[in-house]
Amino acid sequence: MPEIPVVIISGASRGLGAAIARWLAKVGAAVTLFARSGDALAAVARDVQQLGGAALVYKGDVADAGDCRTAVVRTLERFGRLDAVVNNAGVFEPLAPVSSSEVDRWQYNIAVNLLGPFYLIRAAISALREQSGRIVNVSSGAATTSIKNASAYCAAKAALNHFSRVLAAEEPRLTVVAVRPGVVDTQMQDIIRQKGAGVMSAEQLGYYQNLKANGQLEKPQVPGRAIAWLALHGPRDFSGQFLDYDDPRISRPALEFFGAQLA
Repeated sequence: MPEIPVVIISGASRGLGAAIARWLAKVGAAVTLFARSGDALAAVARDVQQLGGAALVYKGDVADAGDCRTAVVRTLERFGRLDAVVNNAGVFEPLAPVSSSEVDRWQYNIAVNLLGPFYLIRAAISALREQSGRIVNVSSGAATTSIKNASAYCAAKAALNHFSRVLAAEEPRLTVVAVRPGVVDTQMQDIIRQKGAGVMSAEQLGYYQNLKANGQLEKPQVPGRAIAWLALHGPRDFSGQFLDYDDPRISRPALEFFGAQLA
């Protein structure tokens, strides 16, 4: 009988992270749900169990190296192995020009979006090597596109992409990818629409407002399915690449494997 795959997902309390967890649960995987919001994590855990998976809840902050180590230790204590890590936790703010960005908020953005993946991978890497495991780093189009007033986010995601390439070169037994999840209808987009006025140009803010108004934001379930498939089945020859969630090499087998609906 095949072993049940075990996956740690950061930022798992809502949005994309919760969707990834639910897809994995549909095929019976065990997931560690790692985020700062305890009540929201408990709700996702209930969904995971109802869908047929096993869930471990760990409330912590990926910006804290100790929390990342503890998440890995508790995963191994509960499930006995670790097959994949999905670094999904992210923050967008500060939403401000470089000239007036608050230093501590800029630093925290880097701590979550770049150092967090490093901390979690560093803690998990020995266990992942044992399973020839996978690491999926959730990046952004902001890694390659300049978004005014989002310097910390853009810089962190660009660094995350190159970190993924270097890690892939260093760890030939692992499959390491960065993924662009598209423009997803999550709290991050809410923040841009709510706080962009007075910071962004009318044209820039209008772009994000129109995405929502015109129904052009992707539902989390769609990129979530692609990322869940990569965590379980991402091919070794993808390692080191920055991939689009809707790349047919990913989206088609993900749809075939998980199906179209979560229920």
